[in-house]
Parts: sequence; structure tokens; C-alpha cells
Amino acid sequence: MPAGPSTDGFFRIAASTPRIRVADVDANAEAILSCVRDAAAQGAGALVLPELCLTGYTCADLFFDRALLRAAEAALARILDATADVPMFFTVGLPVAVGSALYNCTAACCRGELLGLTAKESLPNYGEFYERRWFTPAPRPEGPLTVEVAGRLAPLASRIVYRCADEGMADLALGVEVCEDLWIAAPPSVDMARAGATVILNSSASSEVIGKAEYRRSLVAGQSARLFCAYAYADAGEGESTTDLVFAGENLIAENGSLLARTPLFSCEMAIADVDLDRLAAERRRCTTWVEPAAAEAGVLDVGFSFSPDADICSAVDAEPSAVSGAPRLMYSALDTLRIFPCTPFVPAAREDIAERCETIFGLQAAGLKTRLAHTGTKHAVIGLSGGLDSTLALLVTVRAFDALDLPRTGITAVSMPGFGTTKRTKGNAETLAEALGVSFREVPIGPAVERHFADIGHDPAVQDVTYENSQARERTQILMDIANQVGGFVIGTGDLSELALGWATYNGDHMSMYGVNASVPKTLVRHLVRYAADAFGGQIAQTLLDILDTPVSPELLPPTGAGEIAQRTEDLVGPYELHDFFLYHLLRFGFAPGKIYRMACRAFSGVYDSETVRSWLRVFYRRFFAQQFKRSCLPDGPKVGSVTLSPRGDWRMPSDAAMRLWLAEIDAL
Repeated sequence: MPAGPSTDGFFRIAASTPRIRVADVDANAEAILSCVRDAAAQGAGALVLPELCLTGYTCADLFFDRALLRAAEAALARILDATADVPMFFTVGLPVAVGSALYNCTAACCRGELLGLTAKESLPNYGEFYERRWFTPAPRPEGPLTVEVAGRLAPLASRIVYRCADEGMADLALGVEVCEDLWIAAPPSVDMARAGATVILNSSASSEVIGKAEYRRSLVAGQSARLFCAYAYADAGEGESTTDLVFAGENLIAENGSLLARTPLFSCEMAIADVDLDRLAAERRRCTTWVEPAAAEAGVLDVGFSFSPDADICSAVDAEPSAVSGAPRLMYSALDTLRIFPCTPFVPAAREDIAERCETIFGLQAAGLKTRLAHTGTKHAVIGLSGGLDSTLALLVTVRAFDALDLPRTGITAVSMPGFGTTKRTKGNAETLAEALGVSFREVPIGPAVERHFADIGHDPAVQDVTYENSQARERTQILMDIANQVGGFVIGTGDLSELALGWATYNGDHMSMYGVNASVPKTLVRHLVRYAADAFGGQIAQTLLDILDTPVSPELLPPTGAGEIAQRTEDLVGPYELHDFFLYHLLRFGFAPGKIYRMACRAFSGVYDSETVRSWLRVFYRRFFAQQFKRSCLPDGPKVGSVTLSPRGDWRMPSDAAMRLWLAEIDAL
């Protein structure tokens, strides 16, 4: 597999639980260093450790003891000295005394520097928690304190954003919050994310009771979704006092609503994952309601840092980060990331999720058509039924819409229009399916009309070119439109999202309809919808649907082989739909560049397609996507069913004459 020069924006983070002993600071420091070395050895750029892990969260009134406080500060100094050559951002939880106040702090460390101390704002004092007995809430909103801890000056505040100043890492900004601060109505992470933090680290000590783990996972995943961020959560575990509580050490990493990694309860294992900073930045740019005020306006303190040993970046309150180079490589490309990229991003991985997704999509498609029929008072629909996947799905959706309106299925007219390339198999399946579903069926051969048209325009039928093919498609559309006039009905469009992306439709032919029910359903998902319908119907309908699924995708515009088989296979001409759907999803959903999509596809389809095949079809995809925009600029109405659509009135607005040079040049340089 070829190596790509780009990092593609993947940054590795870890959440770990050291096995500690309550109040044994020296032993805990060694356990922390072991976690740091382990995470660094696995290429992590950031590590979050649990709340008060240097002393133990359950020290109780021992927090008042000066010996413990002095030992914690000295141990932090040793940890910083021992990690001066470790290019990793990591946290250490410890109590910090400032005058008469004692703060529950999480120290941010990198290459031997103490960057800052995030103090806990919300001190729980209910149920099993008594933190207000020992600690003072973080100093806010008056401003940060500058304190000397472990022989270093550092800001102490509740909301600090640590911005990486290294070259190529502009999207890396980390915020730290402490345990309960996530569980409140307005967590500090909201302001830190709004001030630019893309990664939030939570140092926690969450006691375990029945049902809490599920809630905690949903809370972490939900916060990452609300904030378009990565969220890593480290929990206290083995070694904490079990006088009244048990800590399970569950570590979590989420990104934009998805849980990327979690450790088993009571395991004290490390959770590690690569988060996609490029994707997070794209999501924030895409969402116009996401507003990033200046850090000062958000009440957030900015601190610059660098992974480079030669950088002149200080952690003072008014630090002014400057771009530096020579930092260790902590960003990853799609070829060497830990991430796994599904080959079919439109399709859920779990079978039970597929069934639920299919039912939802059928419901959305049918609801859209039902509303349009009811609004216009239309009681008839006309569909060109070819015996292929797309027209089959359109018919199934129309049947569901008619059933929901209590309209007789005979008001649906399925029209078979055999032409020069129609095979007995597809023609037979179309007629069988229409009969089994109880809809009206008509057959209108188009051969004679198209041959007359050839004579009218002076085209030689022996020349089987684009005119030969598109004349058939436009004749079929004319027939459907005229029959719709006869019965007072709508022509239901059958084209899918993948065909629209590639422009694989005849302009003013199958490109046109009165309502396109499949317009936002990609080809890889069409198959699952039809299979789902087969399972639901059973019997003769299921047999026919399964045979349609086994039929090669084809427009059937060229004559069959001598054996009567389909001669024209769409994927031989435009490329595998599974590749094109992969390209389409990542282009439209996240705006990824061709190089990143290429490397992701090489990783996802390793062993299926070689890198040159991926690159070749990626070039075809971009060339067709740009050149065929004019067809998408005048699409019929159709329901949106997913996050990726191409409606010119909805999610995708693009000039029809946009130049493709930049994108093709990047592909050619791969």
C-alpha cells in the first residue's frame, strides 16, 4: 500500500487508569509514569488520567494533611522531570494548596513543562460525595491565578484551552475538565469548545453503581456530539478505597457522538483511539449555528504549547503561541491510523441496525410521496418498471404510500417498456412483481417508435452510440409522462443518489419525473432496502425480489448477448458502486480532499482493490461529479432520508461550470 505524505488530520489520544494506592504518592507517581510511557510507546499525542490520581480520590480528610500535599507537589516535579523527552500532552490529578484554599486540580503536562492547572468548578456534596468539605471551587470569573507548583509557574483556572503551535497541527486545541463539571447543566467544556477546543479531556473519579455506566457513556458521547469534538474520559479504578464505594475504571473516547473506544469495567485498561481533527473542523464549519467567539469573550484562558523540544512557547497566562516546526510526528494518515473505515458508510454494520434503518427509510420515502399525493389530490401513479433494483424500490415505496392513503393499488400503473437491450429475465421479473403486488401493469414496446425516431433524425441503428442509448431512455420517459396524463397521475422517479452523483442518467430522460422517491438513497443502500422488503413480504414476492437482487445492474440499452444475457453492465462502465458511494459519502458529508479519501479507500478496501484501481475510479468519480452537475441543478422534488443528498434546493449547491482542475491535479499527484 502506498504511503501518503499527508497526515489526514488523525490525532491519537488515550485514556488510562493507573493502579494506585491511597495516599502512597511515590508509588502512584510510578504508576502514572508507566501509563505515560505506555501511551507514548503506542504513539499517543495526548493522555488523560483520572481525577486526583497522584494521591487517590478517596483520601478524605487526609487532603488536609500538609505532608500529603507536599509529597504530591514533589511527585509532580519528578514526573515532569522524567517526561522532559516525551512528546505527549498528559494530565495528572492532584490537590493544590494556594493560601487558605485547596483546589482539586488536573495538571496539564508536556515535555517536562507544567502548562496549566485546571481546577474543578462544581464540587459535588450530595449522596456519597463530600468534596466541599475539603476543596474550594475554581477561581472564576475573576480570572486565573498564577501559582508556583512543582518549582514551575503556571496558571490555575477552570477553563483553559491549550493550543498546539506546531506546524500542521492548527486544529489541535485541548480543553480539560474535571469529573462533575461534565455532569452539570452548563459544563465548562461548552465554553472551551466554543473557544476552539477540538479535544476535551476529562479527569474523573466516578463511583460505580447499577445503571451508571450506561448513563456515563451516553453523556460522554452526547457531549462530543453537541460540541463537535473528541471527548476522552479517564475514570478512577483499582486502588481507590472501597470503604463505601467501588470505582470501575471505565475509560471512554468519543468523537462527534460516536464511541470510538471503551474499556471493560474493573479492568484498568487503556482506551486508545485516533480522532479525526479534520472531520471535526469540517463539521463546525458546516454548521452555521456553531459560533466561536474569542477566548476572552468565552471566559476561557488561552495557553500555547508545542511538542517540539526547541519551541520557545511558554505557559504563562498571556502566552502568545507562534508557529514552530520540527515537532515529533503525532498526526497520522489514513494508511497508518488505528481507525477502521467501513466499506459501506451508508449502511449500518449490525444486522439489527440495518433492519431498523431500512424501515425508517421506507417510512420517510413513503411519507414524502403520500404527502405529495394527498396535497395534489392525485390518486394515480405511473412507474417505469424495468425489473432492476431502482424501479423495484420505487414501486415498493409507492405501494406503501398508497396503502397509507387507503388508495387501491390498482391506481399504480407499472409500465414495462422493452427495448433493444431488454432481457427475458428482467421483463419477466417486472411483470411477476407487478402482478404479485396487485398493481396495474402495461407493456409498451419501444423498438418501433425508436427506430422511427432514428429515421427522423437520420441516425444509423447500427451505430450503437450515446444517441442510440439515450433515444430509448427519452422515449420511455415520454411514454410514462403521456400515460400519467391519461390517468391523471404522477410519474414516480426511480433514479438513486449514486446515479445522480455520477450523472448516470439521460438528461430529460430517466433524469426527469414528478417525484423522485430514491433521490437520496445510494446504490449500496438500495440493495439492503430491497432485501429487507423480501424478508418482510416472503412468498412469491420475496422470490422475485431476490432474483432482482441477483441481476447485474444495467440500463439495458444495448442488445443482449447471443445467450440472451445482459451485455451492458453499469459497473464495468462507471466503476464499482461500493467505491463511488464511499467517495461520495466522504466528499459530501465532510468535505475531505481527494488525497484523504483515496488513502481511506485504500485502507477500507485493502485486499479488494489495489491502490491504482482505487485511484483510477476516484478520478472517474471526480470527473463525472463535476461534469454532470448540470443534471443535478434541475432535479425533481424528492424526500431527504439521510445526511448526504444532492438536491439543489437542499444540501448541495454547486455551479454547473465549476472547474475540476484542483481535484484532478491532487489525484494525479498521488
